[in-house]
Amino acid sequence: MTALHPTVARVTERIRTRSAEARTAYLQRIDAAIGDGPVRKGLSCTNLAHAFAAFPAGDKQTLRELRRPNLAIVSAYNDMLSAHQPLHDYPRQIKQAVREVGATAQFAGGVPAMCDGVTQGQPGMELSLFSRDTIALATAVALSHNTFDGALYLGVCDKIVPGLLIGALAFGHLPAVFVPAGPMTSGMPNAEKARMRQLFADGRIGRDALLEAESQSYHGPGTCTFYGTANSNQVLMEVMGLHLPGSAFVHPGTPLRAALTQAAARRAAALTALGDAFVPVGRMLDERSLVNAVIALLATGGSTNHTMHLVAIGRAAGMRVNWDDFNDLSDVVPLLARIYPNGDADVNQFHAAGGTAFLIRELLDAGLLHADVQTVAGHGLRAYTEQPWLDDGRLGWRPAVADSGNDNVLRAAARPFSASGGLRLLTGNLGRAVIKVSAVEPEHRVVEAPAIVFDDQDDVLAAFARGELERDFVAVIRLQGPRANGMPELHKLTPALGVLQGRGFQVAIVTDGRMSGASGKVPAAIHVTPETLCGGPLGKVRDGDRIRLDGERGILEACVDAAAWQQREHAPADLGHRHWGMGRELFDGFRARSGGAEDGALSILCDPLPGT
Repeated sequence: MTALHPTVARVTERIRTRSAEARTAYLQRIDAAIGDGPVRKGLSCTNLAHAFAAFPAGDKQTLRELRRPNLAIVSAYNDMLSAHQPLHDYPRQIKQAVREVGATAQFAGGVPAMCDGVTQGQPGMELSLFSRDTIALATAVALSHNTFDGALYLGVCDKIVPGLLIGALAFGHLPAVFVPAGPMTSGMPNAEKARMRQLFADGRIGRDALLEAESQSYHGPGTCTFYGTANSNQVLMEVMGLHLPGSAFVHPGTPLRAALTQAAARRAAALTALGDAFVPVGRMLDERSLVNAVIALLATGGSTNHTMHLVAIGRAAGMRVNWDDFNDLSDVVPLLARIYPNGDADVNQFHAAGGTAFLIRELLDAGLLHADVQTVAGHGLRAYTEQPWLDDGRLGWRPAVADSGNDNVLRAAARPFSASGGLRLLTGNLGRAVIKVSAVEPEHRVVEAPAIVFDDQDDVLAAFARGELERDFVAVIRLQGPRANGMPELHKLTPALGVLQGRGFQVAIVTDGRMSGASGKVPAAIHVTPETLCGGPLGKVRDGDRIRLDGERGILEACVDAAAWQQREHAPADLGHRHWGMGRELFDGFRARSGGAEDGALSILCDPLPGT
């Protein structure tokens, strides 16, 4: 057995120590909720009759007997999200699969699921981050009937999987299995898609040509194939042991996909207290699982959004993770994958090259993952070094390929794309921020240039259209944090700034907002905390201040005399127009209660945990 890397061991122990009191209190609550036997026996006859009134006679009898597990199905299905459209038929498949093992399943509730690809750059994007917390709340409502012995969670995309998992951990006494839908087939190559976006930003093609290109990229059922937050979610669910092994990137509508969905349902029944392998999710996931997730994120150049989501997930289970943990792990975790926007390949090419099974095996063999964790497949992460297949129609697993099928997409740990991971912590007199360096060419990772201050991303694009940005500069985009306006993604800036970078200008972004899981080649210091509205230093920046963003050494600072900087006042904030319309007024409470980015930007679970 390969020895665990000392940095991985040190960071894990640091999280364990930091979390000790809160984690103990959380586990005590789980133990108190587990009880003895099926929870349904504690319901009154009226409660129970309501719970199965509409069920078929056979299922109703099973529920009355209180001897077999009953599973909740919590789904993010809608048919606007391509990634979630395949979930339509999952409840029927799940119910049939669990009947075969003597169990029952009920559709407990749906949760909202918005598409950042549709709302990108629109007012609705200001609801996006808080949709995660709404999903967690909706999950709690779905499970509140207290008639379930375990749960299956159906969801794929950006805030949806983290929201489902936060909700699941609030019911940590129940086993949890996450069931993915898989990616759409490959469309227009990512490099060509990026080129068409830049041509449009530069005014060299029209809207019709751009829409045709986008339609060729996003063209059918399944997850978008670039490596943004949705597909980062899928890798993290695998390495945290919440999926069945190798199930993340199997296409929807295939026999293997259906077999995996049905197997997940049967496995969920086995994991209940009435099955033969009881594993409540709140105990299954511990600090080792969280560290494994951070490492997989770094090794694949995954979404920057997870610098908040993993923090929030940890908090939901009494564990405290911070950006120092990400940064220290990034120093020792090699980059093993190049998937767009960190390369030209899509997730289908990643999967074909060996996928998650190859990745996890390489990280385990290098001593960079905790092997001795619990998973829905059983004890130990080694099960996730195998990939599923159908042998004459029967589902089985076989070892990952020995060698990568494409060294330009996925590599062995012995010869990585780079020796360190894809994220960096930035610190300085502008606060703390993160940068996704894996997508940025080395020559662009250090930028020192005058600031141009904006309070709205549309103002940046307007200045670009007027030809006012033909120079070296750092776009400082303020008042984009969770308390200000819900922390929308600012991804639509990338094509325009990419055009300027392509013309030879040194450009960068500094913001207390988000970019995206698709953060690209323009260096961006994002999630700056404290945010401007809470007195963060970005409020002191003025046009012309020289800004240093050094992604190599981890520096983010305004090159201003220290005494003058100390005396400088914050610019006034006018946000009234950002809090109305498109439902934004309904989220006033979320904005008011939200924590900072490094605290997971949670508007729920806001009270300090014991010992923190």
